[in-house]
Amino acid sequence: SGGGRTTSTTTMRVGGGGGGGGRYRAANGGKQMTRHDTDHEYVFREESYFHYVFGNTRYSDCYGAVSLPDGRTTLFVPTWGVEVSTICGPCPNLDDVRDELGIDGVMRVEDMASYIDDAMTEMGRRRRRRGGAMSRTTAATVGGEITDDGDGGCETMSVPPPSPPCDDVPDDRPRLYLLRGLNTDSGNYASPAYYAGIEKYDDVRDEVTLFECIAECRVTKSTAEIELMRYTNWMSSMAHVEVMRYVKPGMMEYQLESLFQHHTYTYGGCRHMSYTCICACGPNSNILHYGHAGRPNSGRALTNDDMALLDMGAEYHCYASDITCSYPVRGTFTNDQRCIYESVLAAQVCVLGRLRPGVSWVDMHRIAEGEILRGLMRCGVLRAPDDEISDYDDDDDDDDAIIGKMIESDLGAVFMPHGLGHLIGIDTHDVGGYAPGTPVRSDRPGLKKLRTARILGAGMVITVEPGCYFIDPLLDMALLHEGQRTFINVSRLNEFRGFGGIRLEDNVCITEDGCENLTQCPRAVEEVLDVMSGGVWPPTKDIMPGMKRAWSVCKGGKMRMLPLPILGM
Repeated sequence: SGGGRTTSTTTMRVGGGGGGGGRYRAANGGKQMTRHDTDHEYVFREESYFHYVFGNTRYSDCYGAVSLPDGRTTLFVPTWGVEVSTICGPCPNLDDVRDELGIDGVMRVEDMASYIDDAMTEMGRRRRRRGGAMSRTTAATVGGEITDDGDGGCETMSVPPPSPPCDDVPDDRPRLYLLRGLNTDSGNYASPAYYAGIEKYDDVRDEVTLFECIAECRVTKSTAEIELMRYTNWMSSMAHVEVMRYVKPGMMEYQLESLFQHHTYTYGGCRHMSYTCICACGPNSNILHYGHAGRPNSGRALTNDDMALLDMGAEYHCYASDITCSYPVRGTFTNDQRCIYESVLAAQVCVLGRLRPGVSWVDMHRIAEGEILRGLMRCGVLRAPDDEISDYDDDDDDDDAIIGKMIESDLGAVFMPHGLGHLIGIDTHDVGGYAPGTPVRSDRPGLKKLRTARILGAGMVITVEPGCYFIDPLLDMALLHEGQRTFINVSRLNEFRGFGGIRLEDNVCITEDGCENLTQCPRAVEEVLDVMSGGVWPPTKDIMPGMKRAWSVCKGGKMRMLPLPILGM
């Protein structure tokens, strides 16, 4: 059933203006998509807002409604004729769908318009009986558009322009909420619902409130949602370990992706990936989203000197995981590889040790930048400026002062040109990052790449993914930047051109008094090398308690927590 049905309904009651009175909303699910102009259909995946409220229907073109006062849910499923049933299987049985999703009632899509009309009429009648002002009667419709096609089915129509909140709704009329809003990651809008006859409610439409309400609800995960994300993280972590065991020079990048997908699908039932897999080795690892349309997987063969950066995560019941591992293809680190790796790892551990409710995500990003810059000083890539070398003493206080100046010059964004992490849940880049009432996006290099600037709260799940990259265009620009060049040891920097990049990414749940790392991948150098040489995983002892990993095992499809002794304790 929908993980956020109760939460979002309760929030709409509060946000909608008070107690009883028959407030109501409706929603539509995802559409079946095809490849360009062909009849090739992609595997259906439910629309995220619809899934949050109604659950994973497995059927496209569904609609749903919720009575806000009592939480009663009604799902509308399409009718399939004989021809469609021959191709796609039997038409969904209403009782079976109701029982599977825990829905109170299930009807056919063609009955939705009359159902909404009847509900709106009844709401208005109740309000008049109560004197009109006792509560704000509302209704809502989320996304998409339908109309009768004359044969008991539905077809799409153009979406009308957005409507602002209606502040002058007559007391005896219910308000109709439609979901429309901007996704701050994609720049795309969620389309409001439309069906033939909805125009009669134009004067009571609100296309703002519902989107903001549900997006905010999705930011804080329920216990059930977190448990699902534990599973996706466990399965994806074990798949990363499997790839780590098999990687060797001469393999192709796409073979690493294939191994990961095979493991999560075969052993975890994860048909979908959360996003396009990034299997970048050697110089390709400085391409942040390698594998996408801009730079598709080139089929490069791994070499003995490569670092592999593998950013892959499986999805289960629409809940995402987003995990990145980096390690040497040869099975041992060179001195330079280890120096950069441990700089990134130090940034991750430093952030994990500070995560708790009330912490600013912007501050965490700056802390991660500082640790990576500190590591680059240890590697000899960065240094004190020429005019301060004579006074520089290699101690923590002087390092902190120099690193502060580096951050102020935006040098951190040269080596980590992305945000520290993002909210994750039903979507990999989950909604709510820059919701109304939250801190706005910075225009500073590095900080403007953050997908949220929120103050963290318990129940949020966020990725922690520091990285260090040597990207030629950014390095060249830094050398032309007077305020940044002064910190760079040019000859040493040039030794890292072609190195690529290293990123480590875990999915972390904010708890009441700290955080729980849902990801269970090898992170310490010793752990990575041990797994690559055939060592057991999960380990018998935790040598990195600072990673905050919540150890668990899965047997017979059921997970249980597995406390590990801390080494030396």
